[in-house]
Amino acid sequence: MLTWTFPTTELRLMFGAPPRGARTGLWDPTADDGPAGLTLDDVHAALVPGTPDPRVLERVAQAPHLRFVQLAGAWHGGLAGVLPTGVTVADARGVHADGAAELAVGLALAQLRGIDDAARRMTVQHWSPAPGRVGSLTGSRVLVVGAGAVGTEVVARLRAFRASVTVVARTARETLDGRVHGVDELPHLLPRADVVVLAVPLTDATTHLVDEDFLAAMHDDALLVNVAHGRVVDTDALVDELGSGRLRAALDVTDPSPLPPDHLLWRAPNALVTPEVGRRTPLTAARLTELARRQLTALLAERPLENVVAGPPVIPLLDL
Repeated sequence: MLTWTFPTTELRLMFGAPPRGARTGLWDPTADDGPAGLTLDDVHAALVPGTPDPRVLERVAQAPHLRFVQLAGAWHGGLAGVLPTGVTVADARGVHADGAAELAVGLALAQLRGIDDAARRMTVQHWSPAPGRVGSLTGSRVLVVGAGAVGTEVVARLRAFRASVTVVARTARETLDGRVHGVDELPHLLPRADVVVLAVPLTDATTHLVDEDFLAAMHDDALLVNVAHGRVVDTDALVDELGSGRLRAALDVTDPSPLPPDHLLWRAPNALVTPEVGRRTPLTAARLTELARRQLTALLAERPLENVVAGPPVIPLLDL
C-alpha cells in the first residue's frame, strides 16, 4: 500500500479519496511532531509545504522508505544532495504562475501609481498625492527576467497594459512571440528599462544575479519587482541603492526571509514589501491537489512523473 502524506488537513480533504492501492495521511515536516496516525516507516511519498527548505527536506529524509517528494514550490540549487540518492523530487512549476504574475503586476502598479504611499497616508488621514510618484505601466519599457511559467504569465498581463516588454532568459532564442534575449545581454538592456521584473528560479547562476553592477545599470527612478526568490537579489546592494533614493523596489520575496523587524528594507525609501503572498490565491490549493492526484496516479501506474528535478522519473512499485 503506497502512503502519500499531505502537510495540512485542507489539502488532504481537497484531494479526496485516494486511488485504489494508495492511502493518504497527514504530516507537516515543518512541525516538530511526526506523521499523524502513521510512523515514518509508512511514508513513501510526501507533499512538502511552503518554500523548499533544506532543513525540512532533512526531516522528510528520515522516512526510511521515502521514494518521492512533491514540492509545493520551486526547486533550487540549495536543495541538491539533501535527500538520499534515488529519491525522486518534483517541483510545482506552473501551479503558482498566475498568482505570482498577478502580484508582480499589482506591485508594479502600486509603486508606479503611488498606491502604497496613499495607503500609508490613510492611517494619518492625510489628503495629498505623493510628490514625484506619477507613473504608468502603459507605455513603460518592462524587462522581464525569466521565461518560464511565471515569466510567461507576467508578459501576458503586461501586454494587456500596452507596455513595451522585453524578455530575458538563460540563452537567446527566437520564439513565435518574438525574440528572447540572453542573460549576457542584460548590461545593454537594463539602462533602457523603466521596470525590471524578476521571475527566475534560484540556481547557482541566478543567486545574487541582481548585484551592484546590475542595479547600477538601471536608470534613475527605475523600479525593481521581485517575485522570484529573495536570494536572486543582493539585499545589501539593493538597500544601498534604495537608501540613495535612486531606485524603487517592490518585493514579495526577500533575503533573509522572513524579514526581521529591524531590517533596513522595512524603512528603505521607495520600497514596498509583501510577505510572500504571490503564491497564495484561491486557485493555488486546488491546482496543487490536482497535481498531487496526477502524480499519485502516475506512481501507481509506474508512468513518468511530472516536473521531475531530481531522481528517476519512473519509480517501480517494487521499490515502494
